[in-house]
Formats: sequence, structure tokens, C-alpha cells
Amino acid sequence: MAIRPVYISELLSPYVNECEVDFDYFPGFSVAQKQRSFRSLHERFSEKYPQYKVLEISSKSNIELGVLLSAFNLMITTKNRSFSVENAFQSSKVFERGGPYIDLLDKTSKTAKRDERLKNSGRLIAFKYFNNQYPLEPKDYFYNWLYINALKLNTELAKEIVEYEAFTDIEFNPQRSINCQARSAAIFVGLSKTNMLDKALRSQRDFLSIVYRERIDDKDYEQLKFDL
Repeated sequence: MAIRPVYISELLSPYVNECEVDFDYFPGFSVAQKQRSFRSLHERFSEKYPQYKVLEISSKSNIELGVLLSAFNLMITTKNRSFSVENAFQSSKVFERGGPYIDLLDKTSKTAKRDERLKNSGRLIAFKYFNNQYPLEPKDYFYNWLYINALKLNTELAKEIVEYEAFTDIEFNPQRSINCQARSAAIFVGLSKTNMLDKALRSQRDFLSIVYRERIDDKDYEQLKFDL
């Protein structure tokens, strides 16, 4: 048995609700074992909440939409290059002794996540993405901001995801990690269904205010930033 979160989209800030579910966990790294595990998770969740349509978001999902929504596969396209949300996130980290490591944008998602510099550069102090700076608090703020912006740009995926209300990521363990693509997806759906998505993404400050209910003025927001 194991316990994992299911993230349910909500229509009020913070636009997501977390539900912990006991389920049968099948150890192993194969896709088949991962799929057995999240199917068990979904079955237990649906026993309690049959009104919600649930989607596994990871490279192990049994539905193509779930695979494409994985941060390893969800792409950001600029004028000069394309890279995944995972690459963008890892390449934006600023440490005491290095970073951001922009070259990680050109690596595979898996390679970027495993780059030794991310482990050997000291304490994480901020994020810097295309010359914009982001603080570490709230802890999942930058990841959610990045993922939700990327998903909005992928219009076909954005249309499909709103057919679901609940999301899981069998690879995510809250005891070891902070950021979760399933949580980000739930927030996206909540913002979309309340017509708040465009307003929330107008600026970093609007995102903090609408999603996290942190109402800060320009001066206070500037104090959150790090002088890199």
C-alpha cells in the first residue's frame, strides 16, 4: 500500500484541492508496473469521488494526452528553438556557485534533470528565465507559472485537458519533491473554467495575486526578487 495525492481542479483560489488516497502500489520501474499503480490509485479515488474524470499526467500514462502533458514532453517554442518545460525549469536554476545553466535548454529532458551541476553548485537561491527573475517563494510558484504558460501556448492540449477534473502523477512523491505537473494541470483547468487564465498570466504579480492570494504592490514585488 502507498499514499499519493490526487489533484482536483477547483473554481476558487488556489484553484486546486489535494486529496490523499491509499492504493496498491506495484514496485518496479517498468511502464507496466507504473500503469498498474496509477490504475489502482484511480480506482480507489473514483470509489470516493465518481463524479471526477481523472487523468494520469506522466510519460507512463496510458492516454496520449497524459504523455504529451508530461513536463518532459510539453514544449515551449520560441523564434529560435523548442525545449520542454523540464528543460526550461532546470536551466533556470540559480545557485550560490553557478547558474543559470542555459545550455541545458539544448539537452534532452532526462539529461537536463540529471546534470551534475544542479547537485554541485550549492544552495538554490532563485530562478532566472529569459532575463526575468523569480523568487523561491511560494515554493511551487515558478514551476506552476512556467507549466501553465507553456500549456496555454499548446492550444490543442489546452482544449483537451479541460475535459478532466482530477489529475495524478505516479512518479511524484511529495516526501521527496515539491513541484508536480498534475497540480499545475489542475490549476490550469480551474483558471480556464473560471475565465481567469489570461488575467492570471498577464504578469508574475497577477499570478501570485490570483492563484496564491498574495496581494503585493510593485515595491513589495521588487523586494521578492534577487539581484543576480
